Amino acid sequence: MTHACAAGVDVGRDWLDVGLAPSGKVFREANAPSGIVALVARLKREGAGKVVLESIGGYGARLVRSLAEAGFEVGVIDPKRIRALRVAEGRRAKTDRLDAGLIARFALLMQDAARPVPDAKAFEIRALSTRRRQLVEMAAMEKVRLKQTLDEAVADSCRQMIAWLSQERANIEAQLELMLLETQAGQARRGLLQTIPGVGPAVSMTLLADLPELGSLDRKAVGSLAGLAPHPNQSGTRTGAAQIGGGRPCVRAALYMAAVSATRTDKGFKREYLAMRQAGKPAKVALVAIARKIVVAANSMLKSGQPWQKPA
Repeated sequence: MTHACAAGVDVGRDWLDVGLAPSGKVFREANAPSGIVALVARLKREGAGKVVLESIGGYGARLVRSLAEAGFEVGVIDPKRIRALRVAEGRRAKTDRLDAGLIARFALLMQDAARPVPDAKAFEIRALSTRRRQLVEMAAMEKVRLKQTLDEAVADSCRQMIAWLSQERANIEAQLELMLLETQAGQARRGLLQTIPGVGPAVSMTLLADLPELGSLDRKAVGSLAGLAPHPNQSGTRTGAAQIGGGRPCVRAALYMAAVSATRTDKGFKREYLAMRQAGKPAKVALVAIARKIVVAANSMLKSGQPWQKPA
């Protein structure tokens, strides 16, 4: 395969529109197993080495797995970056075919468009982790309904649903834990993570499942991937507040809750948190900074294989 040809895929529920760059060819296949097989075969014949999709939900998950297994370099890109290229080109028209060609040109132009894709087991682990979060969210909604209802029949239904969701969550967590421990050094990695103040079984499970790159990145990259890197906002004499954004929301939420816990104990990050508060930092800003410290420490620990030690 050669990188002289790149492909972009506009993913829909029923169809996959594929554009090729620099040739400008566009074709369509059904978003179904047979269509994906035909798409992969066509891309191989065309000599495409890199394939890029927009990150718009689960409709492209099957295609991403198939492309990775076939040996393509695959990128799943924020749609905002694709729209920015359309603006830069001065184009206003938008159809599935035009979007496919636009994504293909993006794939050809941007060196960072393709990134390593997890293996099949990592996909399964991430799917289980996503399902676990869904069950937690559904249980939380049922608990709110239970508090609001005045009718005993409805309340009883809510209690039954909460019990079922809790049991199903336990089943999913057991499967997830088993799969994580079966991965290379899974037991050791989980043990190391749980030496960090604030990081318990749930947070360590989230980090291992949804941030498998942990331990292989530099400190800036891991902070950005976790969605905890501050982005400056400065122009001329104006300096706006830096803001976090992007990354993986589920990882950011887990680390934020770990930070809340870690700032409540002297063995954790209470001293650092209080110092930032006394310096005038808002509580949430200080907690985000602690969350970033936790993920950077976790990354370093998994690299070195050493447990967490409180800085002197």
